[in-house]
Amino acid sequence: MKTVIVTPRSLSSGGHPLLERIRSAGYGLVFPAPGVQPTSGQLAAVLGGAVGWLAGVEKIDSGLIAIAKDLKVISRNGTGVDNIDLTAAQAAGIIVRRAEGANARGVAELAFGHILSAARRIPLSAAALRAGMWTREKGFELEGKTLGLVGCGRIGKTVARFALAFGMKVLACDPYPDSSFAPSADFVWADLASVFAAADVLSLHCPPRADGGAIVDAAALDSMKKGAVIVNTARESVVDWQAMRAALDSGKVSWYTVDAFDREPPASFEIPLHPRVIATPHIGGFTDQSIDRATEVAVDNLLASLAECGA
Repeated sequence: MKTVIVTPRSLSSGGHPLLERIRSAGYGLVFPAPGVQPTSGQLAAVLGGAVGWLAGVEKIDSGLIAIAKDLKVISRNGTGVDNIDLTAAQAAGIIVRRAEGANARGVAELAFGHILSAARRIPLSAAALRAGMWTREKGFELEGKTLGLVGCGRIGKTVARFALAFGMKVLACDPYPDSSFAPSADFVWADLASVFAAADVLSLHCPPRADGGAIVDAAALDSMKKGAVIVNTARESVVDWQAMRAALDSGKVSWYTVDAFDREPPASFEIPLHPRVIATPHIGGFTDQSIDRATEVAVDNLLASLAECGA
């Protein structure tokens, strides 16, 4: 039987009913690491004979693609494909599909939850009370503050609407700005340097740079307001952690929040254990609604592409 590998952690325990559509189409399902992010070794062990891959955020490099001689389709259950070597996939004739926008609402709501948590110091206050201490740290209100968006696609636009409803001003930078998106006079498209300079809160909704370098590096941090909050629900690598740690320790940045890590769970817990970091375990799209939307689109894409190539 031809097989499809299933690796998203929200699906790989095998219980989502939409996976039955793949079985009903005549494919066997393989779960190399149920409930966790698979290693390269676990993936290599199951790639032989697989024609489809319902993929999560695990790294799919040229070495794995070289092993996957029968693979025809990689269907992501999310938008980002920076974990996939697209050049190697194209050279091997593998179709790569994305579930564009399926988890946008979930990620946007988490990003704004991070913004509120940092602005009102919610995790710090809750942890102090849990430890039996009455510790208060003054926060700030969002009204009149400026939100800077780096990346303003479906997620960024939703975050912008939330911010405008709170009375914030919004500056957004995107390599392909949507001129039709003008939700308020308080929303402005701007260049990256202007976004960094103006932001009281910076929210990142962008892929990593093609060269692997950080977007928020020491120079970017130096250009920002003292006490800014930086929210990262994109990828760990878009921020230079060494520069961020120095900025947190000096007070240049008041709080840094992060939801996605290069390796999950991370090899080191240095970032989430920093006292000025709010870290969550990649839960942006981890809602019933986002999982259902993303899975439906990813399964549709997978089966349609397999049918197109006769696999």
